Amino acid sequence: MALALTGARVFDGDRIRDGAAVIVERGLIAALRPERELPAGIERRQVAGLLAPGFVDVQVNGGGGVLFNADPTVDAIRAIGAAHRGFGTTGFLPTFITDRREKMRAAIDAVRAALEAGVPGVLGIHLEGPFLNPSRKGVHDAAQFRPFAEEDFALLTALGRGRTLVTLAPECVPPGTIARLAAAGVVVAAGHTAASYAAIRAARREGLTGFTHLFNAMPPPAAREPGPAGAALEDRDCWCGIIADLHHVSPALLRVALAARGAERTMLVTDAMPTVGTSLAQFDLLGQTIRRDGGMLTAPDGTLAGSDLDMATAVRNAVDRLGVPLEDALRMASRAPAAFLRLDGERGRIAPGLRADFVLLDDRLRATATWIGGAEAAPG
Repeated sequence: MALALTGARVFDGDRIRDGAAVIVERGLIAALRPERELPAGIERRQVAGLLAPGFVDVQVNGGGGVLFNADPTVDAIRAIGAAHRGFGTTGFLPTFITDRREKMRAAIDAVRAALEAGVPGVLGIHLEGPFLNPSRKGVHDAAQFRPFAEEDFALLTALGRGRTLVTLAPECVPPGTIARLAAAGVVVAAGHTAASYAAIRAARREGLTGFTHLFNAMPPPAAREPGPAGAALEDRDCWCGIIADLHHVSPALLRVALAARGAERTMLVTDAMPTVGTSLAQFDLLGQTIRRDGGMLTAPDGTLAGSDLDMATAVRNAVDRLGVPLEDALRMASRAPAAFLRLDGERGRIAPGLRADFVLLDDRLRATATWIGGAEAAPG
């Protein structure tokens, strides 16, 4: 049965429309048309606010008190997704950071089972490490870093459905590795890297398409060595994730990045940890106690350990603190990450034939409801 969502302004992925209704049927968007043209007998659901494509987050370590590394199970993925759905996220990649090979295998198996079970919102997996540069390790356990082996290629390509995103340091894998992964359908991003500009350009030619948390865990550009950050700023054809929590990167530097790159292929990500959606003051990460204070998550040595950010707050920060037009901020939270994952043919916009994944925002850009595949849920 068709259902028309009426009463809200609608951001379709390109522009904001007034007086438009979104018709949903069998989990898909059947049509977007003026409310005055709706058939007389169609079921209607009156909503108020701004209806936008649901947010897509490619880097979610945890939420709702759950850390994926500590509990790589279907139930954990379900709980993490439910916590982030309350902030407008309708599609996400559970993110598993550097750990032992057998733990990575358990995480991949859990995501495969979650996809088969139809857990709402899960799109695949993000494997961040262990092929990273120790000099840019961040909060990762460098003792678990290892050389890339043939069995790792088999592991990174084992999911079989959904999307696999791998963050690696190009200088830490053999030449040709990125090309092999890309040919196998893996989305490859550079992160936790000290690669030279030339090495990044070579990786781009192999099939590298993204940069994980731009500026973080990579050297700043220098006058004669732009490095990974400089390569990312120059290259408008790649995708860059930014953590817009106002702690990871100076707002001024984020504005510089947006001025250089534009918003089209810049993605808002959370890098979220278990605190999102909870009142947790601390949690354990790989044997370290991570403390939450003033919106920051830090290890005992002061290293930032993921974020306490949700996607709705990232959108607000982009608009209010970075001066990003609302339409661009919403694209950075939906259409750009969907395109990065090569899922823009099914989500990231409100258009006929795409999935009925929406977020309803109030005038303060807080999520008040979401739909995943046409199924509605109020925020938790």
